[in-house]
Amino acid sequence: MGSVISSSEDENTEDNFDLSSLESDSSSSSSGSDSDFLFGNDSSDSESNVESSPEINLEGVLFGMGNPLLDISANVGKGYLEKYNLKANDAILAEEKHLPMYDELVEMFPVEYIAGGATQNSIKVAQWMLKKPLSTTFVGCIGEDNYGNILKEKAEEVGVRTAYYRQSEVPTGLCAALICGYDRSLCANLAAANKYVMSHLEEKENWKLVEQASFYYIAGFFLTVSPDTIMLVAKHAAQNGKTFMMNLSAPFLSQFFTEPMMNAMPYVDILFGNETEAVAFADKHEWGTKDLVEIAKKIAALPKINSTKPRIVVITQGSLPTLVANGPHEASEHPIIPLDKSKIVDTNGAGDAFVGGFLSQLVTGMTISECVQGGHFAANLIIQRSGCTFPKDCSFK
Repeated sequence: MGSVISSSEDENTEDNFDLSSLESDSSSSSSGSDSDFLFGNDSSDSESNVESSPEINLEGVLFGMGNPLLDISANVGKGYLEKYNLKANDAILAEEKHLPMYDELVEMFPVEYIAGGATQNSIKVAQWMLKKPLSTTFVGCIGEDNYGNILKEKAEEVGVRTAYYRQSEVPTGLCAALICGYDRSLCANLAAANKYVMSHLEEKENWKLVEQASFYYIAGFFLTVSPDTIMLVAKHAAQNGKTFMMNLSAPFLSQFFTEPMMNAMPYVDILFGNETEAVAFADKHEWGTKDLVEIAKKIAALPKINSTKPRIVVITQGSLPTLVANGPHEASEHPIIPLDKSKIVDTNGAGDAFVGGFLSQLVTGMTISECVQGGHFAANLIIQRSGCTFPKDCSFK
């Protein structure tokens, strides 16, 4: 259980960004702590899982929408990084000079394909932990190309129902994940991911998927793509008493996409973010504080359309406990699972995994504390693997 902290009142500029611009790790933390441990919390005391609750109809219960990317992962040497002027442990958006790299990787190296992008990562992890196929749906834009076919196959093989908008003008978004020793360099070409249009979701068969769901999750990166689509889903959720969730995702979104973010905020029932993103949000709104508990409470206190339930704000902070504000007057902290640094393989995707684990418990009616435990389990597992990947079977109980 979490310990109570207090109960007092209280267009596209993506070329200017590097890691914060990538839809690959929506809420992972880079805390400056000197702790020997990072991210996670023991969830073994939870008695609940999907298999023990057959009465719950999970089909299509969770709907995700965002920027789909096909990760192309390959082991390369330092010389290959130098060829494209890439740095180890870095993440950037592709420039013109990087575009030949994606096909070249496939030709030159054994590669692994992974369905990626922040929201899609979270939806995949939630699906994996729910253990019942088609419990989740993901919507985004891809190309009419072979990479799009592979991405669809990789997402669906873990049980996610996909309803991609496929168009032929722009190719499927790709992310080169170049593994060099213990380092991982990411280079993303968003391409088709930027081209989603609301009319696709309004199509009868796709809108049925929205209506079927009870929970909606959209990473903040989608604010740069189709804010009108976000509002369409947000209003549906509010009008029907469903749960709408978003992620701060990156500091630049609070700074440069403030208007669409704040247009959506009144509809947000649960908001995720890490400590850096939370402070950037507070700075943008001139709150004059870097205290994360105070920031979480202030975000929870922002105007809300559905006033029958308080807004929940979840802030991860790397090696430190996760903070949860349940409305503007109550906050709690939730300790992590200890993990020796020597076991950490790759922290990219940890935040996405946390959200996915959290959502997997939320849709089955678990308490917020149990949801955080699910998130910590998933993040703890993911950072011990390369990329946002997981074993065939989920051991979470």
